Amino acid sequence: MVLASPRLAALALFVCALPACRRTEEPAPAPAASATATTPASPPPVAAAPGAASAGGGVGTTGAAAGELQWTAPERFQPAPNPSPMRKATYRVPGASTAEDAELSVSQAGGSVDANITRWVGQFEGGDKTLVRKERTVGDLKVTIVDVKGTFESGMPGMGGGEPKKGWALRGAIVETDPPHFFKLTGPAKTVAAATADFDKLIDSLRKP
Repeated sequence: MVLASPRLAALALFVCALPACRRTEEPAPAPAASATATTPASPPPVAAAPGAASAGGGVGTTGAAAGELQWTAPERFQPAPNPSPMRKATYRVPGASTAEDAELSVSQAGGSVDANITRWVGQFEGGDKTLVRKERTVGDLKVTIVDVKGTFESGMPGMGGGEPKKGWALRGAIVETDPPHFFKLTGPAKTVAAATADFDKLIDSLRKP
């Protein structure tokens, strides 16, 4: 049996230790990035379009698109569902005293100012109807105000089906946008008269964004 010399034994131990040295000197792998770090931040919520109609009256608008006509509805004008897609907005106006409620409709359609006034007057029948017309300017908007009183034919003109309502009134505003906007308040004459100041405030608030 041949015994290894001390020098050879030491060399063998050194060679065997080399792999272990390499393993301990290698850098540890970088930890995986967390999901939260790599996920982009959520976008901020989009703010509601200014002028959207609120349940308490508040600010009314024809829509969220840029360039739409806007207005501020008095608190007394209570937002109501639109009975037709032709409507931009509908408000119920509480009756004065024991009179019925009135309704304010907002719509947009074509036609000249005169043609639409003729249409409104045509919704009243008999010889008791009266018409008052005046023009004014709100900002850079030209507005025609119309007052009609008499027996109102409820329902669509020429279509029938509505019960004539005596002692009713219409206060309307035709705003010369493209196409025109129509603000039409109809109801018992007492209710319409009591709401005239608020109606005029709404018209005074008309604006383009």
